[in-house]
Amino acid sequence: MIRTEIKNVFDIKFLGKKIKISGWVRFKRQSKNVSFINLNDGSTINNIQIVLNEDIQPDILDLINTGTSISVYGTLIKSEGAGQEFEVTAKSVEILGVADSNQYPLQPKRHSLDFLRENAHLRFRTNTFGAIFRIRHALSFAIHNFFNSEGFVYINTPIITGSDCEGAGEMFNVTTLNKSKFAKNQNGSIDYSNDFFGKETNLTVSGQLEAEMASLALGKVYTFGPTFRAENSNTSRHLAEFWMIEPEVAFSDLSQIIDLSEKLLKYSINYVLENCKNDIFFLEKRLLEEDSKKKKEERNPMNLTKKLKHTLNFDFIKINYDEAFMILKNSKPNKKKKFKFIIDQWGVDFQSEHEKYLVEKEFNYKPVVITNYPKDIKAFYMRLNNDLKTVAAMDLLFPGIGEIVGGAQREERLHILKNRMTEMKVNEKELWWYIDSRRFGTVPHGGFGLGFERLVQYVTGMSNIRDVIPFPRTPQNAEF
Repeated sequence: MIRTEIKNVFDIKFLGKKIKISGWVRFKRQSKNVSFINLNDGSTINNIQIVLNEDIQPDILDLINTGTSISVYGTLIKSEGAGQEFEVTAKSVEILGVADSNQYPLQPKRHSLDFLRENAHLRFRTNTFGAIFRIRHALSFAIHNFFNSEGFVYINTPIITGSDCEGAGEMFNVTTLNKSKFAKNQNGSIDYSNDFFGKETNLTVSGQLEAEMASLALGKVYTFGPTFRAENSNTSRHLAEFWMIEPEVAFSDLSQIIDLSEKLLKYSINYVLENCKNDIFFLEKRLLEEDSKKKKEERNPMNLTKKLKHTLNFDFIKINYDEAFMILKNSKPNKKKKFKFIIDQWGVDFQSEHEKYLVEKEFNYKPVVITNYPKDIKAFYMRLNNDLKTVAAMDLLFPGIGEIVGGAQREERLHILKNRMTEMKVNEKELWWYIDSRRFGTVPHGGFGLGFERLVQYVTGMSNIRDVIPFPRTPQNAEF
């Protein structure tokens, strides 16, 4: 008999019919001569109750514990018990894999998120993480679907690269050399001539530069892949390995890039609301329980569904850096020196506390786009504005998350690009191919980077980014 996924079992058409289902036991209880099992196969947040009568062999029942994998052959019937519409009366049960109740870490009780991070190889089996990773999948599908419907070409940019897109130097080195036997050049630098690639290489921090090359021939492209930052930030917002969505669009300006980011985010969030109702409802209940234990001022102002719909129902707020700077400078927290980083001089980069104030206090939990940042705090490839002190950049801020998108119109003018590279000490020889693109048929173009895990965080309501990626990579942690 072909297995039926549990998500498809809750259908009147199966009522009274023989079915086969397989999954992992979430919970087992006994009442007189009858055993009840809650079974889940990962296809849905909902468990199906299995009723095992006394004709099931006792030696099989003794092997069934939380975590045990089984296949059940039986009949779907209407349930007389509370809490479920259907249940399966088992005719036979096959043990696929045992789980010793004295050793299996996930017992039928509420576990802390810290504990589940330590057991990340098993946390997929919990309701919370089952819901998170089904939503993560839905968001990934929605993003690909969106770009396909908009006529974008999906490309794959290198994971191993010889260039530092951001210029920050926080990169993971890739080498086959024995580091204890590194040869040195006359100037004391490491000689990579005998390395695998014959030069210094690193894991990519962004596929943007390569995506620009593709857009300048294919028009509209996007990447969706892993990126790496060797940034020693042990916070709830940072990972050393994460996924980025990076579209690049030829013949576009900053306003078009902003509109694209808003359209993409609203499409993706709406897709989850329409297709992941049960998972969203479960996470919403979980967050409400969490909030009930917090002080009133620390609670979320909206439940999860209302927050997501709030994002869909309003245009994103758009302000420039000057406006944001004045709002923050004149704010009560700044005047009363409640901010850790006081806003006093034009040109400072905004910190997470400033982003939080703008989105949550000033603009009532609406996403905010800030444009035209000072050139000195942005990358060399961003287009210089006519004032010669700002660049055509944008950061998109979400409530509870902070920056979720960073983008810009790219500097297409060769002489200005080279001046900016000189100013920021970017090696022209290393990026000769990038400069070439401005020599041969340059056009106005732009793009952005969307941090996928931060989007998953926002949609699921999870407060720690380590809980929205299967196996988080953070400072001092590369387990699993």
